[in-house]
Amino acid sequence: MKLFLDCEFTQLNQDTKLISLALVSEAGDEFYVELTDTYKVEDCSDFVIQHVLPQLSLPRYGMSLVDAQAALSAFLDSIEEQIEVCSDAPDWDWDFFCQLANADHKWPSHVANRPTNLIHLFRHFEVGDIGDTALPELPHHALLDARLLAELYERLTATSKSVGD
Repeated sequence: MKLFLDCEFTQLNQDTKLISLALVSEAGDEFYVELTDTYKVEDCSDFVIQHVLPQLSLPRYGMSLVDAQAALSAFLDSIEEQIEVCSDAPDWDWDFFCQLANADHKWPSHVANRPTNLIHLFRHFEVGDIGDTALPELPHHALLDARLLAELYERLTATSKSVGD
């Protein structure tokens, strides 16, 4: 089972901190969390302050890091199949996923221990496979972005014979 991962974080540097994380499965199941105790507004770039923070709904999705780890564990445990995590930015998103998934230093046994880079995967499609598939500009909201990545993957695999499961 592929899970499409997207994260929002404070800025593009080595001191970045997680703001939100989303997973959308091939079956349409979703996990989304906004962290309440991992960053301060002062940690955020101007771009994040202008484009990411206004989209948050902390009363609905906000959780502490510890609660988010427990919620992610429960979500992953609800999936019986082997899990492949896919991201369009694994160099950034994967570490944040690991931060939540590796709670108590226990890696979920049915989750692959490295991500699939969607950019590399999409390169395997023939140009004709993309056809009328418009590559959307992501809205910088982890859940919406993960949904778009899952939808794009589904549309491309539905029209292509060049990439299998």
